[in-house]
Amino acid sequence: MLKDIVKGLVDLVYPKICIVCRKKLNGKSSVDSLVCMECWVKIKKNLPPFCCSCGRHLEKNHFTKHVCPACIKNKLHFDRAFSPCVFEGVLKELVHEFKYKGKDYLGRSLSRLMIEFIQEYNLPLHYLDLIIPVPLHNARLREREFNQAEVLSNHIAATFNKKVLTNNLIRHRPTRTQIELDEENRLLNIKGCFSVKENRDIKGKNILLVDDVLTTSATSSEAAKTLKNAGANIVFVLTLAN
Repeated sequence: MLKDIVKGLVDLVYPKICIVCRKKLNGKSSVDSLVCMECWVKIKKNLPPFCCSCGRHLEKNHFTKHVCPACIKNKLHFDRAFSPCVFEGVLKELVHEFKYKGKDYLGRSLSRLMIEFIQEYNLPLHYLDLIIPVPLHNARLREREFNQAEVLSNHIAATFNKKVLTNNLIRHRPTRTQIELDEENRLLNIKGCFSVKENRDIKGKNILLVDDVLTTSATSSEAAKTLKNAGANIVFVLTLAN
């Protein structure tokens, strides 16, 4: 009873508010007491049909080709990518809070979107041996204090009983934030920035590569190329949004 009284006083003095709209939260109608349901339901889902390469929604005039114009133009090194959400609006704001405002605890809520997508579309996780988060360069990791891809990976792995392999795929060269660059410079920016420490941990393995956002696919493609050069068999990519 004393615990409930203390909690009530804390909530009275420091009421919990939605990370997005800043309105006071009602615990029963919020996600993890972080985001109100009114904001959460505004997250735009990535709906089928999907491009068979990058996983983006296909517009009607590309249904018969099963691939979007960007993937026809660019050679991607992963076998297929998947994303449950579209990177705009509420989701974009939540990712910004997650990555740049130190709110690593948002990973639990955001990973739920990825887990539900895996379950809804029966993604073949049972064929995959490892989950590998796209790494940050050490300088960026020190600045941010956590790798958002690793946080998401850990929640997914715990749900599906998979192993997360960290510190083997390395980002050995610092790169500029991809969002600052146009498509051509994103490819140049990321080229050759990854390496693998131990090929034996990768050789012959089917891998799920996890990151937060797929933009031009340059980062995920370069990471997949590095893994395949180290002997990986299949590399699927799962991101929170595209």
